[in-house]
Amino acid sequence: MADITASMVKDLRAKTGAGMMDCKKALSEVDGDIELAIDWLRKAGLAAAAKKAGRTAAEGLVAAIAETGVGAVIEINAETDFVARNDQFQNYATNVAKMAISTGDDMEVLNSARLDNGTTVAETLTNLVATIGENMSLRRATVLKVGSGVVSTYVHNSVAPGLGKIGALVALESGGEVEKLDALGKQLAMHVAAAAPQWCSVEDVESSSVDRERAVLADQARQSGKPEEIIEKMVEGRLRKFFEEVVFEEQVFVVDGETKIKKVIENAEKALGVPIKLKSFERFVLGEGIEKEEADFASEVAAVVKS
Repeated sequence: MADITASMVKDLRAKTGAGMMDCKKALSEVDGDIELAIDWLRKAGLAAAAKKAGRTAAEGLVAAIAETGVGAVIEINAETDFVARNDQFQNYATNVAKMAISTGDDMEVLNSARLDNGTTVAETLTNLVATIGENMSLRRATVLKVGSGVVSTYVHNSVAPGLGKIGALVALESGGEVEKLDALGKQLAMHVAAAAPQWCSVEDVESSSVDRERAVLADQARQSGKPEEIIEKMVEGRLRKFFEEVVFEEQVFVVDGETKIKKVIENAEKALGVPIKLKSFERFVLGEGIEKEEADFASEVAAVVKS
């Protein structure tokens, strides 16, 4: 029996778009012959993914799920919005989010993890591509944990429990009553989904970002022609405004439209009688950063008519 090398598996994957484990199995079945392995995958319905791998996948689902002290948010992309309403796709997204809670958010580890059906996360996705007929990809995952407290979730534009187009996690460290902490966390996660903060606190903002913003604000202020000491005060005032726009604790709570987040947390501390620390947060927006292709419908129709 021929030795199946990593380069052989990589080559077959490049030619077929099939999963790594499927490629390894195919090569083992045909004693390392690449062409026969391609045929083997085609017969198994796994090479069909190759035809779809080049198509843009910017739709799909964001899944957010939480258990005691840990939460995960993932993004799985497909080509069309219709797939987001497919039961198989939804079940896969939910199962992968649950798996991320167990494995963590290392994508290589997550893709290699075995689901309840006995196949890996990556293999199951390849099978879905062949079954549903669209290019799909598990794009990213983030897991947040707390030693004591809660990780709470919120999903916007939900199509099913925990599944939608925007997913947010908020991690609160506290010894307070879990149900009340989670109620607060869910409201804060809703805020994250709506307000898109970039940092938890002012102290978390990188000095390079502050310096860059200060330099821009100083140049803008100097255009007014005012003295440097006045410009300095103007810059500090505008910098506070910058923090109010991008720092979680400094933002105004979207639920009431008037209270700063840090005050919301202070009020909750008084109500629960325990300290509450906003440890971390995450926000996934479906398709964010993916360059979508603009379909030329007229050309597509013309091509169909000619064929």
